[in-house]
Amino acid sequence: MIHTSADPVTFIVTDIETDGHSPLRNSMLSFASVAVGYDGTVHGEFEAVLERREGRQPDPRTMEWWQGFPEAYEAATTNPEDPQTVMLRYADWIESIPGNRVFCAAPIMFDGPWMDHYLDTFADTRALGGPYTGRQLFRGGGVCLYTMAGTMRGQDYLNWGMQRAPADWYGHIPHTHKAIDDARGFANVLVKLFELNGQLPKIENATGAY
Repeated sequence: MIHTSADPVTFIVTDIETDGHSPLRNSMLSFASVAVGYDGTVHGEFEAVLERREGRQPDPRTMEWWQGFPEAYEAATTNPEDPQTVMLRYADWIESIPGNRVFCAAPIMFDGPWMDHYLDTFADTRALGGPYTGRQLFRGGGVCLYTMAGTMRGQDYLNWGMQRAPADWYGHIPHTHKAIDDARGFANVLVKLFELNGQLPKIENATGAY
C-alpha cells in the first residue's frame, strides 16, 4: 500500500464551475466532490449550486464559453443556495469522513483557490492544510491531478492536458462540465494513477519507511 499512516486516507476529488476566472471578482456557480480511497472505494459525494455573490460580475468571455454548454450551465445555475449555508454544510460533510482527507483537483491551481476562498469566507476554514489555527478539514497541500496524470503518463509538460488521458481512465464518464460528472471522472483517473503507482519500484527513505 502506498501510504504508511494507520489512519485511512481519502481523497476529496473536486470540480468547480464559475462565471469567471477570479474568486475575487467573479462567482463560483457550482461544485462537486467525490470522496475516494486508494482502492477506488467511494465514501460519499457532495454537490451544490451557489447563489452569485453580491458585487461580483460575470466575465464576458466566460459567459460566451458557457453558451456552448447550455445543459451544463443550466445544471450549474438551477436552484442556487446561499454560499454560507453550502460551505458550512460542506465542511461538516468533510469532517464526517474518517481519517486523513486530502483535497484533489485538476488542476489544483484553478479549483483550489476558489474552494479555499469560499471556505475561508463562509466557513472560517481552508481548502488546504497548513500552519494555521482553527478548523482544519484537509491534510497537506493537496494533489494536483493534472500534474500527477501528466507525469505518470510519461508526457512532457505541453502534453499534460487531462483531455489526453484515455477514456477508460475516466470510467468512460464524459467530461460534460457538470461538476458532479467531472468530479466522478477525475476520481476514476486518480484511482487509475494509484494502480500505476503501485507498479513502480518503491524507494526507501532515510527513516527506512516506504
